[in-house]
Amino acid sequence: MRTRIGPGGRLVIPAPYRRLLGLRPGDEVIVRVEEGQLRILTPRQALAHARDLVRRYAGPQRSLARELISERREDSARE
Repeated sequence: MRTRIGPGGRLVIPAPYRRLLGLRPGDEVIVRVEEGQLRILTPRQALAHARDLVRRYAGPQRSLARELISERREDSARE
């Protein structure tokens, strides 16, 4: 589907795509360039992507949040 860049660099997302993605006027989206392409993500999609990246490096069984809490408790006990 084609669309045009409007005044001020505004991009109109065609209605069928907005419906498909569940986007409504005023919704927040995240925009990034990836491999020369403009990607538009919902905050939920961006969070899922970030979790996938972390999981790739930390492993599926490792809980970084648990490790951080444990480190903070150890630091607090030392003070």
